[in-house]
Amino acid sequence: MKPKIIIARTVFPEVVARLRQHFDVTDNQADVAWSKAEWTERLSQHVGAFSMGIDPIDESVLQACPQLKICANMSVGYNNLDVPAMTRHGVLATNAPDVLTETTADFGFALMMAAARRVTESEHFLRAGQWKQWRYDLFAGAEVHGSTLGIMGMGRIGQAIARRGALGFGMQVIYHNRSRLSPEVEAACGARYVGKDELLAQADHLVLVVPYSKEAHHTIGAAEIARMKPTATLTNIARGGIVDDGALIVALREGRIAAAGLDVFEGEPALNPGFLGLKNVVLTPHIASSTVATRLAMAHLAADNLIGYLTEGQARTPLNPEVIGATR
Repeated sequence: MKPKIIIARTVFPEVVARLRQHFDVTDNQADVAWSKAEWTERLSQHVGAFSMGIDPIDESVLQACPQLKICANMSVGYNNLDVPAMTRHGVLATNAPDVLTETTADFGFALMMAAARRVTESEHFLRAGQWKQWRYDLFAGAEVHGSTLGIMGMGRIGQAIARRGALGFGMQVIYHNRSRLSPEVEAACGARYVGKDELLAQADHLVLVVPYSKEAHHTIGAAEIARMKPTATLTNIARGGIVDDGALIVALREGRIAAAGLDVFEGEPALNPGFLGLKNVVLTPHIASSTVATRLAMAHLAADNLIGYLTEGQARTPLNPEVIGATR
C-alpha cells in the first residue's frame, strides 16, 4: 500500500502526477483555503504533507497528527512550521531554497526601481487620462544608478541583489546581517558591512531580505523609519511582519520616506486598507518568486523531499536533519 500524502493547495498537474507514482495522494486542485481545523483534520490521515508555506504545523497540529512524518514546504520561508516542535515529535521539516534566489532577486530589484522611479503612480496617471502635456518635473523620482543600496539580510537573495546593484548599476552597497560575511564574499558582492543604524541613515534604497522569526517581528517600525532619509525608498520582499505596516503607512502619508515597494504584508492575504489610498507605494501579492520555471522548480524540490524521505529515508533540503534516522 502506498503511503498517504496531502497537497495543501493547487499545484502543477505534472507534479501531482509525479507524486501519485509514489503515494496515495489527496490533492486540493480546487484550491480551497482550508481553516486550521479543516487542515488538521485532513492532515491527520496522512504521513506526508506538501505545503505552500502558509499551512500551519505547530504543537496543536502535531498532537492531532501522530502519523505525520514530513512536511515539505514549497517555499524558502518556513514561518508556518514550528521546527522545534516538529523535531520533538520526530517530524521532518523541509523547504525549497536556492532554486528561487535569482528570480526573487530580479523581482526585488524591479520592485525597488518601480518605487524609486514612480512607475505605477505614473501609469495610473496615464490610464486615468490625466497626461495632457510634458513637464520638467513630471513624476521625477530618485536616482538608482550610483546611489547607495542598503540591504538588511545578506543571505543568498541579499547577495544576489547586492551583485545587481554593485555590478549592474554602480551602486554603493552596504549591508547589515546577524553575522558579517567573509571578506571574499563581500568583495564578490561589492558590499560593505555596517551597523543597523548606519544602514538606515545612509541607504537611498533599503531592501529587506530578513527571514521571519518572533525576534524579527517589526524589525522596521516607526523608530527605524525615522532614521531613514526622507528621500529614501523601502522595499520588502522578506516576510509580512518584518515591517510594522501601520507605521509605514503613516510615514508614507506624511512624506517621511519617499516611497515603498511591498510584496509581503502583515496578515496576508489581508491588506491594511491604508495602503490603498497612497500613491507612493507599489503593491504586489507575494509574487517575488513567481516565474513558471522557478515555481515549477520549487514544486519539484518539495516533491523530491517527500519522495526521498518517505521512500529512501533521505531529503535534499532538511531544516531539522537530526530527525532523519531517528524513530518516533
